[in-house]
Amino acid sequence: MESFEGKIAVVTGGGTGMGRELVCQLISEGAHVATCDVIEENLLETKELAEKKGNGRLTTHLCDVSDENQQIRFRAEVAAQHETDHIDLLFNNAGIGAGGSIVAEDRTEWQRTFNVCWYGVYYGCTTFLPMLQASTESRIINTSSVNGFWAFIGPHMPHAAYCAAKFAVKGFTEALITDLRINAPNVSCSVVMPGHIGTPIVENSRKLVRENHAEDPTDTEVQLARELYLRRGLPLDNVPDGHIRQMMQQESDDFRDKALTSAKDAASIILKGVKEKRWRILVGEDAEFLDQSVRADPESAYELEFYERVANREVALNFGDGN
Repeated sequence: MESFEGKIAVVTGGGTGMGRELVCQLISEGAHVATCDVIEENLLETKELAEKKGNGRLTTHLCDVSDENQQIRFRAEVAAQHETDHIDLLFNNAGIGAGGSIVAEDRTEWQRTFNVCWYGVYYGCTTFLPMLQASTESRIINTSSVNGFWAFIGPHMPHAAYCAAKFAVKGFTEALITDLRINAPNVSCSVVMPGHIGTPIVENSRKLVRENHAEDPTDTEVQLARELYLRRGLPLDNVPDGHIRQMMQQESDDFRDKALTSAKDAASIILKGVKEKRWRILVGEDAEFLDQSVRADPESAYELEFYERVANREVALNFGDGN
């Protein structure tokens, strides 16, 4: 697939971050795109930005990817609005991150995160497979993560739901290589494993697990954040809740604004990998370093010394030391 000109692409989670950038870059390269999200205002902003990039047909759709019936409705809308019986590209990109612990947290957030990050991919594949098979040559691109081969984000914060889902996405996509080769030879697949990408996933995730997507953190979230900061050694046991909320917002902003790889650059890397028909696409220098490090020393991957080596590497990269 040397060019996206005239191709029809479906992108989930297109309201912000990598999904938005994939939409914009696909449109700029002459593709027609259908994208979905659960927050309508984000979709409208994506549409406004993407329509300035090119003349391809762009449609936006509200869809919770963890709900199979909503994915089926999404497929019907794509077929009707794009007047097509096929698609050429399926980017299962939508994801959230919450539900860190099966011990200390309510299982509702755990299940919500797992269902979006795993079943969103599975339902996307099964729902759109007939349209992919109707294309001459098509490709499924599933977004996993470095947390799909390293289930860790630090010694003080469990991250069970997201990591479990991303491991599932990685294994599923690798297994699809053989399945598709035998049963749907015109369809191929790629698994994407981004490192730290500058997106609003932290803030969006917190919103999406709250009732009515409320903006402000709940009292329970504030208490959990306070406990996390205390485990990190920060003396915050007596500070007001308002201060904790400010710290939470700052962390969200820093995750988006101080990443090693921008969402724009990440989307470019992904699309380049798709053109090159690569089944495995690492995104970011940190992803490449982590991949090499875990493979080289898997027994130590969850020890403090290993984490500190990774953290120091990220600091060095941020300050321009690429050694």
